[in-house]
Amino acid sequence: MKVIKSVTITVLCLFLLSACVTETTNPVFNVEKSDEDALDNYLRLSIGYLEQGNLPNAKRHLQNAAEIDSNNSEMFGIWGLIYAREGEPELAEQNFNRSLRINPDNSQMRNNFAAFLFAEGRVEDAYDQLARVVKDTSYDQRPQAFENMGIAAIRLNRIEEGEQAFMRAIQLNPNQLRSALELASLNLERGDVLQARAYWRNYLTLIQFYRVPHNARSLLLGARLEMALKNEASALAYGELLETNFPESREYALFQQVVE
Repeated sequence: MKVIKSVTITVLCLFLLSACVTETTNPVFNVEKSDEDALDNYLRLSIGYLEQGNLPNAKRHLQNAAEIDSNNSEMFGIWGLIYAREGEPELAEQNFNRSLRINPDNSQMRNNFAAFLFAEGRVEDAYDQLARVVKDTSYDQRPQAFENMGIAAIRLNRIEEGEQAFMRAIQLNPNQLRSALELASLNLERGDVLQARAYWRNYLTLIQFYRVPHNARSLLLGARLEMALKNEASALAYGELLETNFPESREYALFQQVVE
């Protein structure tokens, strides 16, 4: 069966995969192939409806899929995502676990499970799942998995492990924007200003390329870095952007404390 690229909850970043069930006119009717294609299509349709927030239709197509294969890993993983969306964490976890019991090598579903666990505040469990995901060298979202593992590690105060994960993410994909920001921050915290500047410049290039706006955290980091480099005018420029765009933020309050 074709592997469906399921959705990743960081978040729930959902891929819209549309397809339809087709009728065959081939006189030599291959029932097994027809069922495989139909199952593939039902799973794709379910993901598409889930992305749209249409849970009844997502469920309907999963039920159709179950009539073809009641023990399908992808199907149970999508049920996990649906139950997570519905605020049913116990049912979500049961379905994620069943999905991975059927196919322990389903790295996309394990990544989805990790994102669910992180959202539930179970950061240690999420980290453990991601540590398994990143071992899969064939997983096409491996750089993002390393980045997510780095975020979990920092949340657990495992700074060195987090830094190593962010560096692996960038090694595999230099365009990992969050990893560049985190590495700039970590190097600034340890006093390695020049290395922090290198990662910061990479971050600035990426947000310009992807047309992503600064957030309050990145503006504060930029201000702190410029101050460390003795570029007061540039630091104040970041502060002005903070005041304009995030006047009530914790980051702007911290900036005011730094410049006083």
